[in-house]
Amino acid sequence: MFPAGGSFRGSRGACFAKILTKNLPVTSEQPEPCKPPSTLSTSISPSEDVFDQQMKGTLKPAPAAKAKISPKLLIDRYTRGEMNAVSLLHQLAQIFQFHLEMKETVTTDNIPGLYFAFCVVIDGVEYKTGMGITKKGARLKAAELALQDLLPNLESLKFVLPEASDVPPPLPVKEEPSISDIYPCRAIHANGFEVVALGTGNFSTKQSASSSGRIVHDSHAVVTARRSLMRFLYRNLLMFFSKTANLMEKSVFQQNSSSGLLSLKSGITLHLYVNQLPKGAAQIPSKLRLNPLSISAWQVNNEISLHLSVEGKVFSVFSSAVDHSASKVVSMSTTDKITQWQVLGYQGALLSHFIEPIYVQSIVIGDSCCSDVRGMEMSVSQRVEGITSQLPMFYCMMRPHISLGPSVATDSTVSGQLTNGINWSEGDTSLEVVDSLEGKTIEESPFKSGSALASRLCKAAMLHRFKLVAKEAQRQDLLATSSYREAKKMAKPYQEAKNMLRAYLLQQGFGSWLVKLSVCLMFITTI
Repeated sequence: MFPAGGSFRGSRGACFAKILTKNLPVTSEQPEPCKPPSTLSTSISPSEDVFDQQMKGTLKPAPAAKAKISPKLLIDRYTRGEMNAVSLLHQLAQIFQFHLEMKETVTTDNIPGLYFAFCVVIDGVEYKTGMGITKKGARLKAAELALQDLLPNLESLKFVLPEASDVPPPLPVKEEPSISDIYPCRAIHANGFEVVALGTGNFSTKQSASSSGRIVHDSHAVVTARRSLMRFLYRNLLMFFSKTANLMEKSVFQQNSSSGLLSLKSGITLHLYVNQLPKGAAQIPSKLRLNPLSISAWQVNNEISLHLSVEGKVFSVFSSAVDHSASKVVSMSTTDKITQWQVLGYQGALLSHFIEPIYVQSIVIGDSCCSDVRGMEMSVSQRVEGITSQLPMFYCMMRPHISLGPSVATDSTVSGQLTNGINWSEGDTSLEVVDSLEGKTIEESPFKSGSALASRLCKAAMLHRFKLVAKEAQRQDLLATSSYREAKKMAKPYQEAKNMLRAYLLQQGFGSWLVKLSVCLMFITTI
């Protein structure tokens, strides 16, 4: 995932990439218009003019689709040569409500001469590259190659390809053509890595704890990026469990016979970029030394301890200034969450029913104000050294390589604080803009799940995706769960690892982890 901006002074961004070379400069090849207006990433944001038009409502949505035509009739016309491949793909996209993109890419195999290259992307799934001496010819060839794979598996399309898994019921509203369709914003890099998820933001909601699961409580950039990564993982699980050969091949997962769970395919690794040093213990003064059991431990307690985030401010868990009133939404600091994910995995409890823990191999900090990474190394790695031997199988303390990298954005000098954040993951055709203080999508967002404005990152949406995957994996035990909380509690090894981590941090003198209110986890959903 990579950074995108919560549009305000000091706004933060974070993103995850797979197969990111260590210390690789964060640059991207993208359409020229994709210069971001106020986001923290140059790799996925729309042009300023188009973004402003979308926000002002001057970009008109596509007209409503006409009455559906029989897919068989269309395919027959294509087979008889009465319709070309590009037209057929667009017709099928309307019928089956999948998201179609003709993405310009690069030529392969060092073919001499001037060629254009395109590939078809359907809900994030790329098909073979087509080439031609004109762009029109390359698009046509790409469409023909895609249809070679697509048509034999047409019956699978209704399940695998729609964005329904992104819709927190009962809000089943499809995405409409958006700025991302006009200016494709998928980050493609020539050095072997690919941005798969991103998030921006620097706030938590001001709303009270929600029992519906449709409010996003923590919209800090790294948290948003991680939840976008989870959507990417769910999408790839749906491809794997489709049992369709070409989709399984495109999924990042493979079956691990030793664990009975899925794991990332060989050669695929995960890496995190943040454009600012995370809040919390990572910002420890460089002169301090970590030794919580020493006689001078009191000197570092407030700095290296666990931290709480309350309305944009961060406090040590030992601080008496923390307001624990019911009206305040309190969460752990971003640094502490990264520490937890490097032990429990970035997949979380629900996904651990299907996959082994997934860890980040490297963290790149693109903060021009940060001169060293010592605080990050101490808080993320050293605080939990020695815990691996106490964890259940497949869990460990994964020490990431932490380094400084290039800054892709600087602090805004605009006065005031704009509290909107952005999220995206590979396969999305639209960005979603969330009001961090409200915990909901804004009216002008390119993607909206429905009139209630529940974000696609909310817990209810995640539970809905979980149930879809459980259904395709034929896990009746998981389908029978009555609530979000129950589904999480059933992930026994994950819960054991979590309890061990929190006990270990407390034992080492870093304080107690915040316990979530159970009311926030008791909602249910159906598919």
